Amino acid sequence: MADLIRSRGHGVCILDVGVMEQRMLCPDVDKTEVVEAAGMAPSTLLGLRRDQIMETMGRGAGVILRQQWEKGELDGVIALGGNQGTAIAGMAMETLPIGLPKVVVSTVASGNIRPYIRHRDVAMIFSVADILGGPNTITRTILSNAAGALVGMAEMGIPLTKDSGKQVVAVTALGNTNALVTRACSLLEERGYEVVAFHASGACGSAMEELIDQGMIDGVLDLTTHELVGEVFGDDIYTPTEPGRMEAAGRKGIPQVVAPGGIEYFCFGPLDTVPPKYLNRAIHHHNPYNMNIRATGDEMEKLGQVVAEKLNKARGPVAFLLPLRGWSVVGAPGGPLYDPDANQRFITALRSNLSPRVRLVEMDALINDPEVADQAVQLLDEEMRRQSR
Repeated sequence: MADLIRSRGHGVCILDVGVMEQRMLCPDVDKTEVVEAAGMAPSTLLGLRRDQIMETMGRGAGVILRQQWEKGELDGVIALGGNQGTAIAGMAMETLPIGLPKVVVSTVASGNIRPYIRHRDVAMIFSVADILGGPNTITRTILSNAAGALVGMAEMGIPLTKDSGKQVVAVTALGNTNALVTRACSLLEERGYEVVAFHASGACGSAMEELIDQGMIDGVLDLTTHELVGEVFGDDIYTPTEPGRMEAAGRKGIPQVVAPGGIEYFCFGPLDTVPPKYLNRAIHHHNPYNMNIRATGDEMEKLGQVVAEKLNKARGPVAFLLPLRGWSVVGAPGGPLYDPDANQRFITALRSNLSPRVRLVEMDALINDPEVADQAVQLLDEEMRRQSR
C-alpha cells in the first residue's frame, strides 16, 4: 500500500502499532515511539491487560498523528487491521479533525463499526479476506482500491473551511420531523443562511456538538432532540457517541432554538433486539430494522428536567419552542405512540425547572405544522441578527 501511494507522488509515513515481534521492515515511527507518545515506558507495556495495551497504542498513535497534522505534514491516514488493529486505528483517528481523509481496511467492517469510528468521518472498507500473509488474488485488489480511495480524497478533497460568506445554521432532523425540518431549512435559506442538517442518529448529533465547539456553526435550530433519550437512559440505538448533547451552543454563546422533536420514544433495531423490559409498551414498526417504543411518564418527566438543566446553563440567547399537541408523526393524535399524559409530565417538568432567562414559546399545534417551522425560524433569525448587530 505504501508503494502504491508513493507511485502517485505522495510521501508516506508508516507507524508501527504492533506490540509483539517485529513484523514490519523499517517503519518510519517505531512501536517504542508510539508507546512513549502515550506517556508509557515501553518496558511496562506488556505488564498491562490486553485492552490496556491496545488503548495505549491507539492513544500514542493519535498523539503522533495529531502532531503531524498540526505541523501541516499530514494530508490523510490509512490503517489496516482485524479487530485489534481496527480498534487501535479508531482511537488514533479520533484525534484528527473532521474533513481530514481517513480510511480503514478491516476484517470486521461488515459488523457493528460504531464503537470503532464513533462520530468520525472514517471510510471503512471490508477486506473480504484476512490480511495475513500479504497481498494475494483477493486482497491485492481490495488494498489497491483502498490506497486509491485515500489518494483520491487527499488530492480532490475540499478542506473544511467556513468560506461561503454566509452564517451557518445547524438543524437536527429525523424522518418523524421531516415536514418541520424541510420547511425550516427552506425558510432559513431564503433568509440568506447556509443550512447544515444533522440526522439525530447519535453520531451526527455528537459531530454537530464538536463542530459547534470548533466555531464552524453560528446558530442552532435543534428541532429534533431525540438523542437525549439515549444519553439519559441508554439502550437507544441513537445514543450520542459522547455525552453532552445540547450543550455546545450554550458554551459558545451562539443563538439556539430548541424543540422536543422525537423526544417521546426510544429507537431500537429489529424487534428481536429490543430488551424485554420495553416489549410491554406501545411499539411502532418504523421499518423491519427499526422499532420506535414509547417513553413512559416517569421517563418524560426526567427528560423535561434534563432539557431545562442543559438550557439553563446557556451563555447565549436560547428559546424552547413547545408545540402542545405532539412531537413527531407517530406521537401525534391518532399515532401509535400518542400519549398526552406522558407528554404532560415532560411539559410540567420543563416549566418547573426552566430558568426565566430561557424563552419558552408554547404553541397550540403539532410539531410538523407549518406554523411551528415559521415560528422557529423567526425566533432564531431575530436572535442571530441581534447578535450580529
